[in-house]
Amino acid sequence: MLAAAALCPAAQLRAAETADGRTAHAAAAAAERPDDDSLRIYRMQEIEVTATRATEKTPVAFSNLSHDEIARNSYGFDIPSLLALTPSMIATNETGIGIGGTSIRLRGTDATRLNVTVNGVSMNNPDSHSVYWYDTPDLISSVGSVQVQRGAGISTNGTGAFGGAVNMTTAPIGTDFSGEASLSYGSYNTNKQAVRISSGLLGDHWVVDARLTHIGSDGYIDRGATDLKSYMFQTGYYNGRTIVKLLSFGGKAKTYLTYNGVTKDEMKYNGRRYNSGGMYRTEDGRYHTIYNSNDGYPEWQKVDYYDDETDNYLQINNQIVVSHRFNDRWALNATGFYTYGYGFYKQYKDDADLCEYLNLPAGPTADVSADLIREKIMRNHLGGVNAAASYTTRKLDLAFGGSWSYYTCPHWGTLDWVSGMEKEQIGGRWYDNDVRKQDANLFARASWLAAEGLRLFADLQYRYVSYEAWGVNDNYISAEDGMQPIDVDKQYHFFNPRAGLSYTLADRNEFYFSFAVAQKEPTRSDFTDRHMFAEDDSYPSSEKLCDYELGYTYTAPRLRLGVNLYYMKYKDQLVPTGMVNDGYDALNVNVPDSYRRGVELTASWRTTRWFTLGANATFSQNRIENYIDALSGSPTYGENLGDRTIAYSPSAMGALFLDFHHKGFQALFHTQCVGKQYFTNNEVEALSLDAYCVTNLNLNYTFRTRAARSVSLGLQINNLFNSEYESNGYGYSSIWEGQRTDMAFYFPQAPLNVLGNVTVRF
Repeated sequence: MLAAAALCPAAQLRAAETADGRTAHAAAAAAERPDDDSLRIYRMQEIEVTATRATEKTPVAFSNLSHDEIARNSYGFDIPSLLALTPSMIATNETGIGIGGTSIRLRGTDATRLNVTVNGVSMNNPDSHSVYWYDTPDLISSVGSVQVQRGAGISTNGTGAFGGAVNMTTAPIGTDFSGEASLSYGSYNTNKQAVRISSGLLGDHWVVDARLTHIGSDGYIDRGATDLKSYMFQTGYYNGRTIVKLLSFGGKAKTYLTYNGVTKDEMKYNGRRYNSGGMYRTEDGRYHTIYNSNDGYPEWQKVDYYDDETDNYLQINNQIVVSHRFNDRWALNATGFYTYGYGFYKQYKDDADLCEYLNLPAGPTADVSADLIREKIMRNHLGGVNAAASYTTRKLDLAFGGSWSYYTCPHWGTLDWVSGMEKEQIGGRWYDNDVRKQDANLFARASWLAAEGLRLFADLQYRYVSYEAWGVNDNYISAEDGMQPIDVDKQYHFFNPRAGLSYTLADRNEFYFSFAVAQKEPTRSDFTDRHMFAEDDSYPSSEKLCDYELGYTYTAPRLRLGVNLYYMKYKDQLVPTGMVNDGYDALNVNVPDSYRRGVELTASWRTTRWFTLGANATFSQNRIENYIDALSGSPTYGENLGDRTIAYSPSAMGALFLDFHHKGFQALFHTQCVGKQYFTNNEVEALSLDAYCVTNLNLNYTFRTRAARSVSLGLQINNLFNSEYESNGYGYSSIWEGQRTDMAFYFPQAPLNVLGNVTVRF
C-alpha cells in the first residue's frame, strides 16, 4: 500500500497493487522483460529520486501521477493543468486555454512558496521563487513521473516548501529502440508538433534519447498568442551497477503580455476576451474601446495596439546525473547542473512621465510626458551540485546528502523608442542592478521499522542562504532621490526538523502522523517593493511554518479511501497588503500569526473492471490572527481588524472523476469546483473571485498496427458545459482625498473548446 498517498482515481488502485512503490507503468514495463537489462536499469534510475521523493513508508500527504496519466494530458497544455488533478491544487491561466502564463496554488499557497524540482534540481527561480512553466516548454512530454507533496513534505533542494512540493523526474532510459510523432490541433489555433526518438541500448552500454517540440496558440484572450519551441536531449551510459546520464532541456518562448487582466466593466462593454496590453490612445486608432466608466456610462476612446508587447525568454537546463549501487543496501546519486537564462519583455507606455527615465535629456525635474517603448532585461546563471546516499534494509532506510548552488542575475532596462526624440538621445540604461545568491543544505533522514506495522520517521535539514542585491531598481522615487537604490545583503541559517510515524493495521489500514518545520527567505520583490508602503528601511522577515499532518488510508482490492487532517501554523508569513507594484504584482507584508487548517478527503472505487469512480475534496480555514490593516492612507490604517481570511485561499474545493476504460478506449470525465477567494486580506467583496465549477472530458483510443507499435487518437473537450468563469485575478485599493477605490481585474477562461491529438509510436 502507499501510506499517506492520494493519487488520481484512475491510478490509485493500480498503484496500490504495485507493492514496491514504483508506478504501475514502470513495473509493467519491467515485468515484460524480467531477464534483460531493462529491470536493472529501471531500478538503478530509482536511485535518482531517493533524496527528494516520499515513499509508501513516509508519513506525509502526497499524490503520484503515473506516466500514463501524464501522457494523456500532454497534448499541448502546461504542467499546471496536469497538477490540478491532485487534491487541494488549483491551476490558473492568463490566456484562457491552459497555455502560456500558467501557475498553481496548493492549499491556498502561491507558486513562490511551492518547491518544484526536476531530478532533484530546483526549478524555482532563486530570485522570484516562482516557476515560469512556459520557460521550459513541453516539459510535460519529458516527465516520467510526478509526485506532489502537500504541506512541508520532506527535505528538498531550493526554496522551502510552504504549501507543498512538486517533484518530477524525467522519463527513464529505455533499452529498446523506439520513437513517436505527435500532432495536436484545436480551438483558437492551438497546435503542437512533437517528435521523439530513442536509440535503445547501443553496445550494451549507451542510450541516446531526443525530442523536439513546437507549441503555438492564438489564445482565448485577444492577442494572447503563444509561440513555444523546445528540445530535450538525453544520453546515458549503463555499466552494471552504474548509470551516468547527461540531460539538456529547455527552449525559447515568446508570449504576448496578458497579465493586465480585465475589469467587470471592460468585460461588459468590450467582451470577455478584451486585453488592454499594448493599448494606446490615438485619434487615428483602428479600434474603439471603453477606457473607463463613469457612473455606469462608458467613455469610448479611439485606440491602437503595439504589436510587439511580448515576453521573450530562452532557458537551457543542463544536468549530469551519476547513480551507482554498491550492493543491495548502499546506493549513491550525484547531480551537477547548470541553467542559463536570458529574457526581456517589451512594453508600450502611453503618455509616460519622462522624469522617471533618468537617461533621457528631459532630466529628473522636467514636467514632460511622451509615448515610449521600453525593455526590461535579465540574464541569469545558476550552477551547483546535489548529492545523496541511501542505505536500505528490511527494517531501516537511511538517506543523507546535501546540495550547493550559486546564482547571478543582472537586471537592466533600455528604451527602444521615445516619441519626439532621436535614437541617439535615448541611449543608456534607465535602471541597472545585480543579484548574487548562494543556497546550500545538508540533510539526514531515517525510517525505522520499530515493531511489526509501526515505522518511525525522522528528517533533519540545515539550510544556508546568502542573498545580495545592489544597484538601482526600476522604481522612480522622487526628483530628489531619483530611482530606487537597492542594497540587500542578508544571510539566513535555517534548521528544519521533521518527525513522524506510520502504523499498518491488518494490511488494509494505514495511519500516520507527522510534524515538520519549514523556513523560507523573502523573494526579490519582497525586498525591492517594500519602499512603497514601509515607513522605514527595514528588511522583511523570513517566514516559518510548523506543519502537523494526521492521516488514515484504507485500501482494498476495489476500494481506496483516505482522510488527511492538517494544521499549518505560520510565523511572519508574507501576505498581500492590498496594493500592487507597477507590474501588478501584490505587495506583501509580514503578519506575526496566521494558520491554515483543514481536511482532505480522497476516494476511489473500481466498480467494475472497466469503470472507476473517484473524488477528492478539501475543506479548510485560512486565517490571519489580529490582522493590522497595511493599506497606506486607509481610514483603518494601522488598526487591528481581528481575524481575516488569507488572500487566494478558498474554504472549499473538490473534484469528481469518472474513468471508463475498455480495451484500447478510455474516457475520463473530470469536474473541479473551487470556492470563493479574496484578492486581499481585508475581505472586501469587490476584491474577490467568485466560486466556479468546470468540467473537462478526455477521450482516447489506442490501437496497434503492423507498421506502428501503437496509434493513439485523443480528444480533449475543455469546459464541457460552457461555464463562464475566471480562474484567477488580482485587486487592490487606493486612497485619494479620503475616498477609497477598489480595483479588481480578472482572467476569463475560454468557453467550450477542444484539442485533438494523433500520436504514433514505433
